[in-house]
Amino acid sequence: MELSIQTPALLFSATSLILLAYTNRFLTIAGIVRGLKISYEQNQTKSILLEIKNLNLRLTLIRHMQMYGVLSLFFSVFAMMLLFFGIESWGAYTFGLSLLLLLASLGVSFWEISISVKALRIHLSDLIEEAENNTRK
Repeated sequence: MELSIQTPALLFSATSLILLAYTNRFLTIAGIVRGLKISYEQNQTKSILLEIKNLNLRLTLIRHMQMYGVLSLFFSVFAMMLLFFGIESWGAYTFGLSLLLLLASLGVSFWEISISVKALRIHLSDLIEEAENNTRK
């Protein structure tokens, strides 16, 4: 298989956009955690603690998503350097590693999104039950 220097360069824009999206998710969740901490200091309810625990897991997953994404970009650049210097076999393997790291990042992202959806459904379950009870009356 022949690999040109342009092939690893294709990951630049995609990886940069993914990292930007991950950073936005992180900042949003960090803001929610800060707000929940203030709420917990006032109310000290168990549900707020459970939410904070859930958000803490999501922050950990986002950190892993970012780490795998950055490593993917790093190895993509390293593969380009190897290809530039004519070390094609190592360049191809390094690019393959960068693709695997990008897949890991996307896999962890899917996991984090599924946790987020589950948490939102728990929040909505109370409202759905109330709406169903109101329509039965």
